[in-house]
Amino acid sequence: MTDWSSRAEAYRNAPEQREGEDLDLIVHWAEGSRTALDVATGGGHVARRLRDAGLQVVSVDPAPGMQPDVICRAEDLPFADGAFDLVVSRIAPHHFDDVAAAVAEMARVANDLVVVEDTLYVSEQVEEAERLRDPTHVRSYSEEEWRALLEGAGLEIEQVEAFEKRHPLEAWLDRSATPDDDRPRVQELLADQVEGDEYVDTKLVIKARKVT
Repeated sequence: MTDWSSRAEAYRNAPEQREGEDLDLIVHWAEGSRTALDVATGGGHVARRLRDAGLQVVSVDPAPGMQPDVICRAEDLPFADGAFDLVVSRIAPHHFDDVAAAVAEMARVANDLVVVEDTLYVSEQVEEAERLRDPTHVRSYSEEEWRALLEGAGLEIEQVEAFEKRHPLEAWLDRSATPDDDRPRVQELLADQVEGDEYVDTKLVIKARKVT
């Protein structure tokens, strides 16, 4: 996990990671919860905002440099069944080696709600660009795939929202340390997603409740 540890500061400071209507919505959906687990915390923005809202939060991440409370993979959460009122993972599942196992674990340790946010699948061309930009990218998923994953883990989907997210292109490539030789090809593959000097994608935010 050396790569992710070395990226920690960049992810903590990136404006589109630190803030946004998507993050505000997660905090709104957390109302009524007392405890939360932030899975693959990255720059720690979900944990920070939920703590500011008064929740008791535990953060986990496999990269020590991200400074999580607990170092672990999303697929292997070392917590008891139903340990947290709310379990959240924001803009991370496309890096999970086994997304179905991770979703099952999040559902297992949730007592009530699971909230997942991730980049919406567009095309195999965009997937190729994402992997070239960052080899830790595994796959983005469509809304239909997310519904199947969450329902398959025993969760009932209550609400789905989509948000456009704009990334300054060069800073986005710098954050993942994309080699200079690969950058022209990444930009070529993403031509339909680039507006001016920004890469534009869509984040899907899904609220699901544990079926009792």
